[in-house]
Amino acid sequence: MTGSPKKIALEEHYLPPDYLDYWAPSVAGLPPKAIETIQRRLLDFGEERLKSMDDTGIEIAVLSLAGPGVQCEPDTAVATRRAAESNDYLAKRMTEHPKRYRGFAHLAMQDPKGAADELERCVKDLGFCGALLNGQTHGHYLDEDMYSVFWERAAELNAPIYLHPADPFRTYHALEGQLQLRRPAWEWTVETGTHALRMIFNGTFERHPGATLVLGHMGETIPYQLWRFDSRAAFNASPTSRKEPPSFYARRNLKVTISGMCDLPPLECALSALGESSVMYAADYPFEEPEAASDFMDNADVSDTTREAVCWSNAAKVFGIE
Repeated sequence: MTGSPKKIALEEHYLPPDYLDYWAPSVAGLPPKAIETIQRRLLDFGEERLKSMDDTGIEIAVLSLAGPGVQCEPDTAVATRRAAESNDYLAKRMTEHPKRYRGFAHLAMQDPKGAADELERCVKDLGFCGALLNGQTHGHYLDEDMYSVFWERAAELNAPIYLHPADPFRTYHALEGQLQLRRPAWEWTVETGTHALRMIFNGTFERHPGATLVLGHMGETIPYQLWRFDSRAAFNASPTSRKEPPSFYARRNLKVTISGMCDLPPLECALSALGESSVMYAADYPFEEPEAASDFMDNADVSDTTREAVCWSNAAKVFGIE
């Protein structure tokens, strides 16, 4: 193909200035210069971000608050208030470039009913596309009964929920002291993939068939393992709330993006395992250099029809972007 196809990018982060204290621990240990650059880009909604989008063919960026945000806040009332404030802040910034920016809600999952109400406000009143959640909230995972009210509302609103990596409640013993394997190299993949599998195996999508979960990084290894999940689920005779094998829910309720995974074999696996309509584009700005994702998808050995679907039409349909 020639030229860069237009793109909708789905894992593009921002920060309100008063959220830096929530965010700083998540980048502890990075070189100070890298933190400075990332922070500058997170706070920017103007020239630098828009130039990066223009240079890489991103027509629309769906912006989400860089984690963990209020999900680490110990006071539920404070978390609820500040989540709403951050969503109002994003809505205001979106109006400065309404053709370029859309938004994901930031939610205080400490209060599932309150989070459902805020999701509804963001979708109906602020025009957001759904929500992005940063992993577990004080040790609670999204398959738990307490979140049924949230998933019911998300399905009613047709609001996809993007599950973004974040630190586990406790560091896995095998990863203690293994700094090169911590966080994005491997820990977050294990944590986020396990979180999604809890929902698949424990019947979240049986109970809420209209819910949509989005994962980055080509699905956190889940597409690669579907046969084995089905095989072991059939072998294990323990009671289950599922009527179908795990792969059924993965293919029906799961969407994935290419964020941070610019390699043809995992792309081919995700397309084959989940279906072409389930794979979408993301650059993971500013934590990854957007040129990497753009160059990869512009030149990947796939058909132009597939390229257009991944870069644009799948996200336009899933998130209702015209």
